[in-house]
Amino acid sequence: MQIQLENLMPVPLKDKLLQRDSGVWNKEVIFSPGSFVKIKAPSGTGKTTLVHYLYHIRYDYTGKVLVDGRPWQSYSRNEVASMRQQQVSIVFQDLRLFEQLTAEENITLKRVMLPQPYCSAEKVKEMAARLNVTHVLQQSSKTLSYGERQRIAIIRALVQPFQWLLMDEPFSHLDEDNTQRAAALIADECKARNAGFILTDLDNDQHFSYDVHYHL
Repeated sequence: MQIQLENLMPVPLKDKLLQRDSGVWNKEVIFSPGSFVKIKAPSGTGKTTLVHYLYHIRYDYTGKVLVDGRPWQSYSRNEVASMRQQQVSIVFQDLRLFEQLTAEENITLKRVMLPQPYCSAEKVKEMAARLNVTHVLQQSSKTLSYGERQRIAIIRALVQPFQWLLMDEPFSHLDEDNTQRAAALIADECKARNAGFILTDLDNDQHFSYDVHYHL
């Protein structure tokens, strides 16, 4: 699954961003399948906006986001829904966990929405152990620290099949040890599936062996 940007520019930020030398906005960019992509993005340059465009939940832009050569708008609702189940997963910056559900229920909800669960319950427990959140699985999501919620959101994104994993500041509330654990799990899962990821963050990092770097 190839993602391509053609002169993409957010309408609300257009005047501001045209004054910047961005490696993404208003450029021709191709995200090749299986690539580990880092996008360094200072505050206010549209980092979350870009992730939302890639996931096709915001449309206030000029230019195009092409998926396998077709603009997002050419796909039907059912096709987009299927792609979000099978081909594109995401870790939102605001996480979007259901607070009325336990941590485990948030993960399981994503897993059982598929025709056939991609990950076994045992695999979910293994991921939770790797990220040190086994002890909070039965707790309501609203009782968790932000760092615990962040790790649950990462696991939730990994329990479905995907060719691309989109991540918006996925480690912002994790200490170095937990960041390394989460990065190792993400890298292992992506490599096992021959999948790529696009990660946006504020700073440089050494958490992954990135194939390509961009700046907004």
